[in-house]
Amino acid sequence: MFNFFANIFGYILNILYTLVHNYGLTMIIFTIIIKLITLPLSIKQQKSMIKNAELQDQMKSLNFKYKNDPEKLNQEMLRIYKENNISPFSGCLMSILQIILILSVFYMVRSPLTYMEKMPGETIDTYKNQLVESGDLQEKETVTYPEISIIRNAEKVVEKNQEDENAGKIQELKNNMNFLGLDLSKIPQQNMNDYTVYIIPVLYIISTFISMRLTVKMQENMQNKKKKDTDPIIVEKEGEETQKENQEDSMEAMMQTNKMMSWMMPIISVTIAFVAPLGLALYWLVSNITMIAERVILDKFVTVEENK
Repeated sequence: MFNFFANIFGYILNILYTLVHNYGLTMIIFTIIIKLITLPLSIKQQKSMIKNAELQDQMKSLNFKYKNDPEKLNQEMLRIYKENNISPFSGCLMSILQIILILSVFYMVRSPLTYMEKMPGETIDTYKNQLVESGDLQEKETVTYPEISIIRNAEKVVEKNQEDENAGKIQELKNNMNFLGLDLSKIPQQNMNDYTVYIIPVLYIISTFISMRLTVKMQENMQNKKKKDTDPIIVEKEGEETQKENQEDSMEAMMQTNKMMSWMMPIISVTIAFVAPLGLALYWLVSNITMIAERVILDKFVTVEENK
């Protein structure tokens, strides 16, 4: 499945690359296009989040009322979702889509000769074997990112295959991987002494932290506004105090989880950003920046629309 989407993305990337002749600029435009394509889904998810927040009192009341009847509880919850035109699985579908996008782009950036340049696998293997046999490339360097390793040694490939058109494409691609003085074919883990390889990963980590903090802040504001503006729903007089305590405990648990995630994601990002090619880190950086802008805009306009 990831190969399928990586192939499609590769065609798009190839078209953009043909137009701008710069790998970094191509990745930026590609990221913005993907974000625009998924924008309707993001708007739908934002609306679902708002509606779900508005329905939390009803859901908690149902949990209290039918705590000994799980079947009836599920029926009533589905009824409320249906009446409010909400899919209980919308959040899961968006998460699955994001995973597919991330892994598909990873496949594509990891193997640009296969997915973007559409070179035959036999040709790529020939180049790799030539470099290994001549000692220009060690076998262990071809394990994780074989095609990136070939691009990094483009001059040697051209020298050994002077009449090969594909070899010329590799040399051109390497030249065009220079973006604002940064070589997007480099992998930070393999170039620790080059300070330039840290620029994009560090910016990516910072943007990830900002994105997570923004998400947590938006959720906290939503919960605080709801707690302030919404009168508690009393299901049974004797159960009012217990229900209020459960709501406060649930809210506190959610806020603690969000705070923990706001620290965990940047830590995970450090690992990913430093072992991946800079081209992939650039995609994630631009994706994070557009996501931050998207969340700010949607939080303002979609929320206003829903509360009119």
